[in-house]
Amino acid sequence: MSKQAQVEHHEAGTLDALRKAMVDAIGRRTVGNSDSPSLIPNILFFRREKPMPPAVCLVEASIVFVVQGEKQMLVGGEAYPYDIHRFLITSLDVPATSQIVSASPEKPCLGLVLKLDLRIIAELIAQGGLPLPMESANERSVGIGTVTPVLLEPFKRLLDLLDEPETIPVLAPLIEREIHYRLLRSDQAARLWQIASVGSQGHRIAKAIDWLKANYAAALRIDDLATRVQMSPSSLHQHFRQLTAMSPLQYQKWLRLNEARRLMLNEDLDAASAAFEVGYESPSQFSREYARLFGMPPKRDIEGLRRSADRVGNSQSTASARLSARLSPNAKVHPG
Repeated sequence: MSKQAQVEHHEAGTLDALRKAMVDAIGRRTVGNSDSPSLIPNILFFRREKPMPPAVCLVEASIVFVVQGEKQMLVGGEAYPYDIHRFLITSLDVPATSQIVSASPEKPCLGLVLKLDLRIIAELIAQGGLPLPMESANERSVGIGTVTPVLLEPFKRLLDLLDEPETIPVLAPLIEREIHYRLLRSDQAARLWQIASVGSQGHRIAKAIDWLKANYAAALRIDDLATRVQMSPSSLHQHFRQLTAMSPLQYQKWLRLNEARRLMLNEDLDAASAAFEVGYESPSQFSREYARLFGMPPKRDIEGLRRSADRVGNSQSTASARLSARLSPNAKVHPG
């Protein structure tokens, strides 16, 4: 066996051992088809026991590891498949659809989501000493990276802390900082540099998205938003679409429709009341755009969501709380 082959064999064995340990750790802390918060604030687990069709979600800036099974995310008509060999990374909050491709009760799709802290990334870049990315990032804020032992190992150590919960407040932030450092040395480094570098176009788009999430019900004037983030209107529109596969107006519409869906489901608002609450002036326009996004009119969609929740044995309040976390524009939503 050549030296290169020996290195590859050792790396494959290390990855296999790390994955098996993480499958056990996540499997013990999840049940059924669920998303499960952990004692580590920025870590969330997911488990699915059957393939599932695409579901609408807002994906925060995060890294997603699948340690068993296979998933894919769809953004702007483009598919991003990921599994035990490839991880998903998003550097902005992106509207998307998430799909479970491979899962079964005997071998569920298991994984975790770590919310990225762009401030840590900016600090690490500012400190210097990191090599510049070899290649430029493509125009999207979503990418697929290669899972390596040096990246997966700190995630395994992070999960180990769950067996010693008293260590989490002290050690988890240190390990998370290490993970951000490893990402800046990974094949997805350029994507993070383009968003975290202060003054870059990506950094300005991130600020525009923050404003839209906080003010989704307000009237949107592109000139005002462009001034706020120190861009020309044409540059804002161009770079926003490149990074999110949407225009700013489409992004705001997506936020409004999902918040209206949450209000109807969780707070029993009728369609017209929900439409006015999120900034629509015309209930008929709201219904048309709602049906275009979700595939059916508001009333029928909400009735279907409630029937679906009942079929999986959840009470309406529990199902509503879970869906609320997925649909609120300011929620911590992930591709689970």
